[in-house]
Amino acid sequence: MLQWLKHFFRRSQQAKNGAVLAIDYDGLFKRIGYRFTNPRLVEQALKHRSILPILQQERVESNERLELLGDAVLGLIVTEFLYHRYPRKEEGELTAMKSLLVSRKILAGIARDMDLGSFLLLSESEIKTGGRKRQSIIADALEALIGAIYLDGGLDAARSFVLKKLLKNYERILSAEQHKNFKSILLEYAQSRNLGTPFYLIRSEKGPDHNKIFTVEVRIQNKTVGVGVGNSKKRAEQKAAQDALEKLEI
Repeated sequence: MLQWLKHFFRRSQQAKNGAVLAIDYDGLFKRIGYRFTNPRLVEQALKHRSILPILQQERVESNERLELLGDAVLGLIVTEFLYHRYPRKEEGELTAMKSLLVSRKILAGIARDMDLGSFLLLSESEIKTGGRKRQSIIADALEALIGAIYLDGGLDAARSFVLKKLLKNYERILSAEQHKNFKSILLEYAQSRNLGTPFYLIRSEKGPDHNKIFTVEVRIQNKTVGVGVGNSKKRAEQKAAQDALEKLEI
């Protein structure tokens, strides 16, 4: 096992066209609290598509396939957790809670806490433009890592990782209103029931240009389900979505 890790570490330090291809496996394992038996899975989980031309590899070699798998595994684990933790909550409420817990913003925050970005295999141009801290990249990499843990150690290993890194703070996340994107939650609620996409309509604009107040309504299947007021269209839409979720008891 040690020789295998040394082999991968030596290979990953080679540089091509200015890109540094280095993974500190031991440091990563300590950071995430899980030690892989198959380092190839780690390498793929951390491999962003930007580095593929440098490695002369195809798109399939990036972490995107593992990201897809990790997203499904994460969804299962979080849904199972909420199902048992909240036996009195209905499906719509659980859906909204799950949507928040697995949102890109939350996943990116967890990835930052683990400093996952510093372990990613990225092109030099991606690094220079802030790729190691970009929300989309590190959130996707975390999902890919969960997929890799699932393939390496099974569902129990993936569940243990998710419980330790994400769900240990689930109450704080769910109660922190600033994390909530009510429009996203309402969208997922509507689509999970085949109700289509919520539509937002400005009812009125009042006040001078520098201090306008907007009133917005949100419709689902041509029925008004919520109304919101705010000093910008975006805030009014969020308020409308929040009003709809409250009326729907989500």
